[in-house]
Amino acid sequence: MSDYEKIFSRDNQRLGNARKVRDGKVSTQIFIEGRRLAEEALRSDLVIDECFVVEGFRDRKLIDAVAKRTSDVVEISKRIFGSIANTNRPQGIIIIAKRPKTGIATINSIMVSAPLPVVIFLKEINNPSNLGAIFRTAEAAGVAGLIVSNNSADVFSPKALRAAMGSSFRLAVWEGADFGDCLQWAKQQNLTTIAADAQSERDYTQVDWKTPRLLIFGSEAHGLADDDLDNIDETIRIPMDGGTESLNLAVSAGIILFEAKRQNQLC
Repeated sequence: MSDYEKIFSRDNQRLGNARKVRDGKVSTQIFIEGRRLAEEALRSDLVIDECFVVEGFRDRKLIDAVAKRTSDVVEISKRIFGSIANTNRPQGIIIIAKRPKTGIATINSIMVSAPLPVVIFLKEINNPSNLGAIFRTAEAAGVAGLIVSNNSADVFSPKALRAAMGSSFRLAVWEGADFGDCLQWAKQQNLTTIAADAQSERDYTQVDWKTPRLLIFGSEAHGLADDDLDNIDETIRIPMDGGTESLNLAVSAGIILFEAKRQNQLC
């Protein structure tokens, strides 16, 4: 590692910027920590600005691969690395990358080619771990994209990125969307809007998932308001036995999406 730049002061300006990115104070960059996420970043088309590695980091192959994407690879001591890390047990590598482009255009561009004719809309999802888990499930199911409403957790926060395990780098995303604007967009795209609602009388297996749809989930704590449901074409439920009233949001999304995937594979 001796051929890479070294930083010896924790007050270095570049380290200060890394902490700001970690804390969500820089809107143009994202904070990627750990070997697995670093590898996923390399598999994507992310623009990597710089990389920090702990002194003595042994995965030379990984560092050399990162160095092909950025000329700014910096080696720092274990003590200094701990001052910028976001996890209790850092793995010795942090990447600062450009925030991926998001917006309605990213979803429009992939709608035709997506394996599953479903776009997910997440309304006011505040738990970044749930948000990231849904992203990972959505990619595995082959959805056309995800729309995340305003007043939701940051899709690219460190905690959400860890839960998504790289899916956030590859999926088409529209962030900060207004609910009304999203419904209007769905209408223009000829998407049937459908929402998960525990009070619905229709099971998720009774839906024709080969029809293009916008699948809507409300917040973990409150679900969707009655006014929201009044503007949605259809509702579905996941039948449950015993005294269970609800499922984790990411689990619910997975159950529904893989039924949709199953139906489309039968085409």
